[in-house]
Amino acid sequence: MVKRADLKSDGFYKAAKREGYRSRSAFKLLQIAEKFEVIKGGDAVVDLGAAPGGWSQVAHELVGERGMVISVDLQPIVKINDVVILRGDITREEETITAIRAALAGKRRDTVDVVISDASPQLSGNKDYDQFRSFELSMSALTIASALLKKQGNFVSKIFQGSYYTQFYNRVKEKFRDTRAYSPAATRKRSAEVYIIGKGYR
Repeated sequence: MVKRADLKSDGFYKAAKREGYRSRSAFKLLQIAEKFEVIKGGDAVVDLGAAPGGWSQVAHELVGERGMVISVDLQPIVKINDVVILRGDITREEETITAIRAALAGKRRDTVDVVISDASPQLSGNKDYDQFRSFELSMSALTIASALLKKQGNFVSKIFQGSYYTQFYNRVKEKFRDTRAYSPAATRKRSAEVYIIGKGYR
């Protein structure tokens, strides 16, 4: 996250305001999607830990009218046209899976093409604890993705670098044909976050 005092000089923050995105992190997904082609027109996408909705806005643009975006967060998300918004805790994985399946059934779908997650823990200032909480959120995202993705589907999740990073990377690698780690240009240089991209769900 960018400190409030730094926002005036943050180019991505200014661009987000100018282009109508709810967060500067929208550009992270745009950069990931451009490099790895994880989302295409007509896809069904689930956005976990979606508040305030910047990633969901981008996903909706990328899938177009034929696609579908389902956003999930414990925090309220202001309505985004044509995006299904669910209030829920992604660490309650079975509840989240059940709610998403119900939303999919309403659109006559039973699987999704892509699961994305930019979820972050509320930072405590304790580096080890924050890294563990990030790992927990990332693992919840992977569990939900494993239940919902179609074969050859794609996955994107943020995780903080640290002692749990390799464990998470290897878990993603077990489940996907191609796994990469990537830091988009929109990520601050001093940030500990990195994105794991899994393509081709086995």
